[in-house]
Amino acid sequence: MFRFGTPDAFWLLLLVPGLVAAYWGYVRARRRRLARFGNPETIAQLMPEASPRRIRRKFTLILLAVVAVVVALARPQFGSKLKEVSSRGVEIMIAVDVSNSMLAEDFQPSRLERTKLAIDRLIEQLREDRIGLIVFAGDAYVQLPITSDYVAARNFARHLSPNMVSRQGTAMGAAIDLASLSFSSGSEGGRILILISDGENHEDDPVAAAQQAAEKGIKIYTIGIGTDQGAPILIGGDYITDEQGNMVVSRLDEALLEQIAGVTGGAYIRATNRSIGLDEIVQQINEVEKKELTQQIFEDYNEQFQYLLAIALALLVLESLIIPRKNRVLSRFNIFKS
Repeated sequence: MFRFGTPDAFWLLLLVPGLVAAYWGYVRARRRRLARFGNPETIAQLMPEASPRRIRRKFTLILLAVVAVVVALARPQFGSKLKEVSSRGVEIMIAVDVSNSMLAEDFQPSRLERTKLAIDRLIEQLREDRIGLIVFAGDAYVQLPITSDYVAARNFARHLSPNMVSRQGTAMGAAIDLASLSFSSGSEGGRILILISDGENHEDDPVAAAQQAAEKGIKIYTIGIGTDQGAPILIGGDYITDEQGNMVVSRLDEALLEQIAGVTGGAYIRATNRSIGLDEIVQQINEVEKKELTQQIFEDYNEQFQYLLAIALALLVLESLIIPRKNRVLSRFNIFKS
């Protein structure tokens, strides 16, 4: 595995544009000074030893040396030793319905926006657990693989949108099947799937998918978000209508969500405007679901900065060997002269 030990050092690369600007400022100032003495072409003939090309080469070498030093300061490292680390927690895969029905406003500002806020608060409570994210509508996709990077998880959760899935619908079965394949091999006995939806499934058989997930030791908690009365779906300033022109109203289907949770030994929670239900699920997980998780990580890293410093030193030595003027002795020899 490759990483940088001190990536903040890359901020020093901001010096490069400044050095380039200073160099071109020097070149322009030099040209203006020479122009005071007459025609530049005539002056060039009076200064046969002057070599702007050599000056450019020297500056380029110095610039490359600076870049090499900056990268060295960032401390490039290669992982050299794997270590198995154990922690007590669970792997939580959250499958979020991002179909258009989640834009209904019976939850303010919308079902999906409330879900995003709840997931953000959930991640704040995690410590040794791992989390992943699946989005689904007519299809299901892994948005974030199982990880301990809570910062990345919060960032992905904040950008959930119906635009993430091109085909509309609600394929909960596909989401469950995908989640079943997404847990790590070291998480047996500590696999939790939290499925958040309004329960309006139109694509497949999520109960059958849940039964297969249960056989793999996956416990599913479902959260129903919506109301019995339902709400119209507003997209782009217009409400969705059916083929007859009637306004489509999205309602919560609790029965299906209860059945999905029941076959895996999980639980169904109905979201309210006060609480989506994730806090209650986390409480249950902390009480009874924590398991021993194992993970392979790199323990030792070999520093590689010395090679970059050697390159920088070689560039500076080469730069020092290049004199800014043409050599009178060497200029007498022209091996290409016919």
